[in-house]
Amino acid sequence: MQARTILFVVAYIITACRVPRCQFGGICIALWEIRLVDNIFPEDPKDGLVKSDMEKLTFYAVSAPEKLDRIGAYLAERLSRDVVRHRYGYVVIAMEALDQLLMACHSQSIKPFVESFLHMVAKLLESREPDLQVLGTNSFVKFANIEEDTPSYHRRYDFFVSQFSAMCHSTHEDSETRSRIRVAGIKGLQGVVRKTVNDELQAIIWEPQHMDKLIPSMLFNMQDNEDSESPLQNIATVCEENPASLAESCFRELLGRAAYGNMNNAVHPVLVHLDNHRLWDPNDFAVPCFRIIMYSIQAQHSHHVIQQVLSHLDTHSKNTPRVRAGIVQVLLETVAIAAKGSIGPTVLEVFNTLLKHLRMSVDFELGDGSRRNSASSLSSTRTKESEERIVQNAIIQTIGFFGGNLPDYQRAEVMMFIMGKVPVYGTPCHTLDTVKIGHQGTKRIQTMLLSSLIMVTSGFKCKTMCAGLPVAFLEPLCSISLMEDSELRQLVLEILHNIIDRHDNRAKLRGIRIIPNVAALKIKREKISKQDVVFMKKHGQQIYRHIYLGCKEEDNVQKNFELLFTALALITIELANEEVMIDLMRLSIALQDMALANEENMPMFIRCGIMALVAAYLNFLSQMIANPPFCQHVSKVIEMRNLDAPYLLPEHVFREKCYTPKTRSRLYRDDVGLYFQTADLAEALSVPGYNVERLAIPYIPQVTDEDRLSRRKSFVDTISLQVDILSNSLPDQSQLAEEITFETLKKAIDTTGLEEQERERRRQVMEKFQKAPFEEIAAHCESKANMLHDRLAQIFELTIRPPPSPSGTVTVTSGHAQYQSVPVYEMKFPDLCVY
Repeated sequence: MQARTILFVVAYIITACRVPRCQFGGICIALWEIRLVDNIFPEDPKDGLVKSDMEKLTFYAVSAPEKLDRIGAYLAERLSRDVVRHRYGYVVIAMEALDQLLMACHSQSIKPFVESFLHMVAKLLESREPDLQVLGTNSFVKFANIEEDTPSYHRRYDFFVSQFSAMCHSTHEDSETRSRIRVAGIKGLQGVVRKTVNDELQAIIWEPQHMDKLIPSMLFNMQDNEDSESPLQNIATVCEENPASLAESCFRELLGRAAYGNMNNAVHPVLVHLDNHRLWDPNDFAVPCFRIIMYSIQAQHSHHVIQQVLSHLDTHSKNTPRVRAGIVQVLLETVAIAAKGSIGPTVLEVFNTLLKHLRMSVDFELGDGSRRNSASSLSSTRTKESEERIVQNAIIQTIGFFGGNLPDYQRAEVMMFIMGKVPVYGTPCHTLDTVKIGHQGTKRIQTMLLSSLIMVTSGFKCKTMCAGLPVAFLEPLCSISLMEDSELRQLVLEILHNIIDRHDNRAKLRGIRIIPNVAALKIKREKISKQDVVFMKKHGQQIYRHIYLGCKEEDNVQKNFELLFTALALITIELANEEVMIDLMRLSIALQDMALANEENMPMFIRCGIMALVAAYLNFLSQMIANPPFCQHVSKVIEMRNLDAPYLLPEHVFREKCYTPKTRSRLYRDDVGLYFQTADLAEALSVPGYNVERLAIPYIPQVTDEDRLSRRKSFVDTISLQVDILSNSLPDQSQLAEEITFETLKKAIDTTGLEEQERERRRQVMEKFQKAPFEEIAAHCESKANMLHDRLAQIFELTIRPPPSPSGTVTVTSGHAQYQSVPVYEMKFPDLCVY
């Protein structure tokens, strides 16, 4: 006891007299401080840290924080010496003492001590002993959880990022030891992230040189996730000793802390890692990985991820089809999640990029014609085509799914955007050059784009038809409906169904049949709005025309007639008032007359299909109107057909083996009971609200025919104009007389030559507008416009008269001028001039 007291006195005298002190690592430390530190180490390292002496050292460090740096330096020097001498028991005791000092001292003087602490951790990480690496990592994690009062201006973690990343890629022979090292590396990276992301002075951690080490290290361990069934499992149940689960947790935490400007640096290493490890084909890891990314980041940053994937798809535009398909499927996952939140300005960019790659995929699939026809490459060509189909299907699915999850106002814009990309014959297409890919490639693109439109319009609930079918969308859609391809016409009809059906009635009307009780279907409908009434007045005739022309296509199959029936039924449910119902009846009678007349020599199946379509629709319409005489007439015709002509009903004509008459004799009009008669329909509808006189007007499929009949009289039509026509401008009546002979009557009756001439004239006009130069077409149109303006000017000169003047007018009688004054109260002014 006396010796110990004497030792402290000597140490105090040395300190007071400023005698030279012991040197450890270039920092002076007093002998008593050495003694305090040495006392915490037992003689046998198995006994562990001496707690009583550790309490003294802790009390001294807290009382004199300025001494921490010297204590830390001495501990670091001793630890380094023990590491070199392989005295690992004392190394563990030294790290335990450092941890306790670090947790106890939170003053500003701790920063010099932290440098010594980090130096010791680095010494442990550099060793090749797994136990020392794990020990150093655990100490660093404890340090990372400490919140410092002030940021550090000179501290850097570059070494720790590199060392922990290397530990994450450990290849130790023993699997258990390898797992321990990897877990330690992941925990160390997680500690670096927690220590740096909230420190404004450590923003350098988000730079590419660090993210290129952090992200791949986590993904490398996530690839071995064999224990967990799903990468989206609850993080709270993850076992910390599983490297894959711990890496996923750290990956989520890192992405959740990413700010707006750091998102690109965090996503780019993911794409590079998937490229380097060839994880796009198959993409079993890529898809869950990006699902984790999208659910971990903030919603407003989603468009950054989408842009990164889009640009990555561009860089792989010439890669193998399966790789491109894998990237597209990853894009599908990202947009499926982002579409429900904020996606920023990337909506049209996504569709534009996907449509571009769709065109490129078609080019790759078709390839060079000579190469495709060679026998040597036939098998490889078929394989390539099937792989390109995978890419195309993935693109279509992505387009449809993305568009289907957008809000209605954005979905309408997307519909317009996609329709603008569909190549239509006779119309310019600025995006897709259809000359190089030929007819087959053009049809392929049309089919795929229309299929994507079906997915986009699925579930689309427009408030008004003007919003769902604007002119810029309706016109090209109807143009495609007249193409000589039954598949394209089917796709167009399905798109119309999606837009028109706003009450989900289409499933109830599936298939073409004679519905015995329409009320049992429980069809949902509302009163037609004024906006829809205006829409049908403007564009109803256009829709009727394309339904009429689409019925007589020779390549129609059963599905075409089913979709046509559904289209007519949906128009009746959603858009039909009394005027529209009359138009639909006129259209039905016109279809029946077309099948009976058979002026274009249609196949018998098409004629019977049209008759069956008319029967099925009029049966549906009669029950929707609920007019007993109308229903009675329709039921009577259907009963007669069941007895004498079952091939005119849908249940019979669309069977696999159905008898159809070989000649047209069985479809003569003489069998009045087999066909619907206009007179009987008019008599049945002679009730208030229906314009029966209009029903008697035959329907003619012309663009302006029905518009002229339904158009309201204009203001000019209500004004009576007295036009004085000079007698000398009329032709001589004798010139108008023509001798009527037998040959004249024969020519008037025989219209075959006239029809051929009309068809030839139409063909020449279409060929001229398709192949003639733009300047020639513009000059032709300008000449017609000038001619119209000249005629209008002549009419205005004849009709416009100067208004009467109170001062009178001058008339010449017998060579003498006479003035006739008109009182103001007798003058007649136009209504618009009176107020």
